[in-house]
Amino acid sequence: MNPHLSQLQPYPFQRLRDVFQGIMPNPQLTPINLSIGEPKHATPPIITEALKNNVSGLASYPTTVGIPALREAINQWLQRRYGIPALDIDRAILPLNGSREGLFAIAQAVIDTNRTTTPVVISPNPFYQIYEGAAFLAGAEPYFINTLPDNDFGMDFSEVPPAVLHHTQLVYVCTPGNPAGKVMDIAAWKTLFALSDQYGFVIVADECYSEIYFDEARPPLGALQAAHQLGRDYSRLVMFSSLSKRSNVPGMRSGFVAGDPAIIEKFTLYRTYHGCAMNPAVQAASATAWQDEAHVLENRRLYTEKFNRVVQPLQHVWAKTQMPEAAFYLWINTEQADVEVAKTLYRELNITVLPGSFLAREAQGINPGKGFIRLALVSSVAETLEAVQRIQTFY
Repeated sequence: MNPHLSQLQPYPFQRLRDVFQGIMPNPQLTPINLSIGEPKHATPPIITEALKNNVSGLASYPTTVGIPALREAINQWLQRRYGIPALDIDRAILPLNGSREGLFAIAQAVIDTNRTTTPVVISPNPFYQIYEGAAFLAGAEPYFINTLPDNDFGMDFSEVPPAVLHHTQLVYVCTPGNPAGKVMDIAAWKTLFALSDQYGFVIVADECYSEIYFDEARPPLGALQAAHQLGRDYSRLVMFSSLSKRSNVPGMRSGFVAGDPAIIEKFTLYRTYHGCAMNPAVQAASATAWQDEAHVLENRRLYTEKFNRVVQPLQHVWAKTQMPEAAFYLWINTEQADVEVAKTLYRELNITVLPGSFLAREAQGINPGKGFIRLALVSSVAETLEAVQRIQTFY
């Protein structure tokens, strides 16, 4: 067996199930799950209709690069959303079966293990566990940058020793961030681009939460947008996006990667052998989804309503509760043992939340998730308000 498999740690939700073993949740209350970032808003009818209307495509083998209509729909969305020039749809855009598999696979395509030293992959901490697993299975060593309240949950690259940067081949950034919702600004991008120029590493921007924000006049800055504003090309830069959160279709598994054509070319070769072509009906429905913004506006309205109605009440329970810049999580510093808080909420209120320490690793002497809990505000407005009412009343 691949020896790197032994380096993989249990997923946070498996750890949570283990922690809850033997605990009987309050049977008088219906269960409310705020632990998983799985959108619960209704899938827009225009997408389900497009799926139904294109099932005839199942009679054909799909290609790895996808249909031109999907790549062009993505291209036009990137132009509208980020104000960037049109990309070459044959060289700079590749459809994916969701951003998750792409974020994992890109490390396998990028990392060069033929060098004399072990490659390094940098990621934020706390983090999406796919980054760590991708690094290990590519034969690389993860290096974590703690994102803490003291630096407004941003990645401070000045803390990374030059010796680490010399061996770094890939850097994962997540913006808006999971779990704190931090959005990288143009100054942060300028710093990261300069380091990429100096050390030659590839930047992988995970932007799957980019369309969940609360001010229509201030959408989150994207990686390609930042490069364009700084007068750069997309060398050593790729961004990943997804329809799962934007369009409430996590089960459709549809996303894309865009950016440096040289990286996309090699990644396409890798994926051709990997056999990751997207279902033809899903491709057609995805093109429809990327072309429509009305359902995305309604999606944001629902999230905005929930956040506006729950942040202040939760501040009476946990004073350090903050409104995020974007995404659909509340990253709450309870100033208590996070696992014990999660167990209490489950046992007494039948509410499931994720302990922050499960989303992080100990790095530079601390676990930056310790004391935090993550609440995913993905349920209906009514169920979300019910959960907060239970928490308020209990505490």
